Amino acid sequence: MSKTSQTQEPLSELEKAMDAIIDVFHQYSRREGHSDTLTKNELKLLIEKQLANYLRHVKSKATIDEIMKDLDVNKDAQISFCETMLLITRVTIATHEHLHEVEGQQQQQQQHQHKHQHQHPH
Repeated sequence: MSKTSQTQEPLSELEKAMDAIIDVFHQYSRREGHSDTLTKNELKLLIEKQLANYLRHVKSKATIDEIMKDLDVNKDAQISFCETMLLITRVTIATHEHLHEVEGQQQQQQQHQHKHQHQHPH
């Protein structure tokens, strides 16, 4: 199921990442209920299988029920692709922050004076 026609440029890294998100969503959304939304069970599976490592970076440790309630903006007990993207965006932002924290800790260990260099150029 290729989304690209023959005439298109090769997909960029970001476009491949977008395709991967859509494909993963469909792997879970097609299991039960409506084929283009996630039920609570499908959401739980997707989170457990696809976000096991990075969900840890989100500071508030929400349960599946809380995440479902939070994402289900229109309260139809189904999570649309749009609503799923809210979770993916949140986790991605938290992971980005986490990477900088780790980076910062490593830099502090390497050179304790590093943060002063930006304020006082030599």
